[in-house]
Amino acid sequence: MSDGATPEGTPEGTPEGTPEGTEPDGGTGALEQLLSRARGPMGPAIELDFGWETGPLAELGTILSAMNGFFLFNAGVQVFRAGDEGLGPDLLSWNAEDTWKDTYDDLADDIFCFGQDLFGTQFGIVDGAKVVTLNPESAELTELGTSLGDWAAWLLEDPDVNGTASFAHAYQKANGALDPAERLIPRQFFVTGGGYDFDNLKVEDAVTAMRIRGPIAQQVFDLPEGATLRLPSPNPFG
Repeated sequence: MSDGATPEGTPEGTPEGTPEGTEPDGGTGALEQLLSRARGPMGPAIELDFGWETGPLAELGTILSAMNGFFLFNAGVQVFRAGDEGLGPDLLSWNAEDTWKDTYDDLADDIFCFGQDLFGTQFGIVDGAKVVTLNPESAELTELGTSLGDWAAWLLEDPDVNGTASFAHAYQKANGALDPAERLIPRQFFVTGGGYDFDNLKVEDAVTAMRIRGPIAQQVFDLPEGATLRLPSPNPFG
């Protein structure tokens, strides 16, 4: 696979993408379509209410009350469970400052992260009103819309790029399934030209992977052109 900033052109696998002959509906229809392909739950049944009557946090409470944590697209997308028991990260613990956000200074403080992709790109909610992605290496935010339906439609628009579907299938077929608490991290960071070839990727505990990249994101965020990026020393990968 050639190097690049997005996993475009990844090996063909068997992603759980849009069925042939259909197009993803927008809004609620897209969310229902996405959830019909979910693999879960990751934790015991729970009734979850974030105190919002409308908006993405209300939607998240409804979704997790129906299926408490799940995977999509060959585990290319993970939505966190809520509660003390289960597989993979717990939603509230994941958002605690000392889990990983402290390594990003204040760059991730306002984002309530509810899931992530294979490479640790975070899916989150800002101010209870906007759904965004957070790039783990640069802390760049990309706004997807104002509902989880918008997030679902974005994933369904291109599951291979936005949901890492084919890459997740190909990598795990070659290297074995990831544990629910694990994600992939590049040995040479993508922001420094690292590619998506398997040799450049390492399976890492999801929390550790974020903590490794926090100091990098602090440097990359608003980095002036031509400035020098200081990589961690010693090498976190040994």
